[in-house]
Amino acid sequence: MKKFNLFKEIVIVNLHSLHQAINSSKVFGIDIKGEIKHEPFTQNDILIYKGKHVPAPTNALMPSKKPSLEAILGKNYKVVEDEDRVLIKAFSNWQEIIGFNTPQASYDDTTADGVAEFADKALENIGWHGTEFNINYRTLVELLEEKCDGTLICIEQEDPYQFSGLGFLSDNEQAKNTLFEYCQNEIKKLMSEDDDYKKENLNDDELEAAEFFKVI
Repeated sequence: MKKFNLFKEIVIVNLHSLHQAINSSKVFGIDIKGEIKHEPFTQNDILIYKGKHVPAPTNALMPSKKPSLEAILGKNYKVVEDEDRVLIKAFSNWQEIIGFNTPQASYDDTTADGVAEFADKALENIGWHGTEFNINYRTLVELLEEKCDGTLICIEQEDPYQFSGLGFLSDNEQAKNTLFEYCQNEIKKLMSEDDDYKKENLNDDELEAAEFFKVI
């Protein structure tokens, strides 16, 4: 997976396209590639902004001043206009970014508890059954991030260390095959090396998991 660290990344948007979206008075998004997106958003739309602009009421006696792009997008966005481009730093708005991206994300790694489930049912079945053999979600997530296609949007810094992220898988079938094969091999190894996990010593939940991974 590719990592998109908001502490480091600058999103570049076409100025004309952004003004069009703002003037539409409709909800729109800006994705990590700087493209303007519209509802309904999909799993491929990883957004750094979501909202709409409602112009302030005006009258002939007190015409309103045209607001800046920073004022329109919000105070947590750092905005620089460069001819026909708009350069946006979005890390300060991370909490809101979590909120409007979570419904499309494959997994949520934004809390101190770490990843607790996968959005895709097939992946969640693998994660759930894997826990019976002490294969935790953290191990599976690290495998996905190393082996599979997708994007991890996050804030990450080294000193002091800070991390919070949302994972978006590009190919759930690839991810399912990767995790299933890993769990299957790990469980086979465990059952062959640890007497507590020999077939005759497995409890009902462990037996169900072993059957799910086709090791018995």
